[in-house]
Amino acid sequence: MALCRVLGDPTGELTALREETRAYPPALADALTAGGWEARFLVDGAAKAVAAGDGGYVAGCLFRAVGVLAQVLHARAGRWLVNEKGTLAAAGRLPGAPPDFARRAQELLGAVGHTPDELAGTLAAARRLVADVLD
Repeated sequence: MALCRVLGDPTGELTALREETRAYPPALADALTAGGWEARFLVDGAAKAVAAGDGGYVAGCLFRAVGVLAQVLHARAGRWLVNEKGTLAAAGRLPGAPPDFARRAQELLGAVGHTPDELAGTLAAARRLVADVLD
């Protein structure tokens, strides 16, 4: 509602709802920021699959982890995030985003690796990105 463009609203109900949701709720920002711990948890969990060369599991964990980081960045900036498409690019443009956030996140997801050494390298980069956002 906060981001919609009202095309027809004869009763004014949609316009009123839009105004109610225009401001980003501080409680939501606090909750999403506090939930950033999940990104670390996911990266740590992904590490358990490295020795087996389980790139699929690592990729799944990293997809969720960078999504959490994008939500944290949006929450800190007080900006709504309502669509997964373009999330990383949008997060990278926000004030307070680490340098090259979008590129770094895309690299993590685009080339997770196959071997234990490749996967370990990817997780090391993921840990740096998590620390850059959360610390």
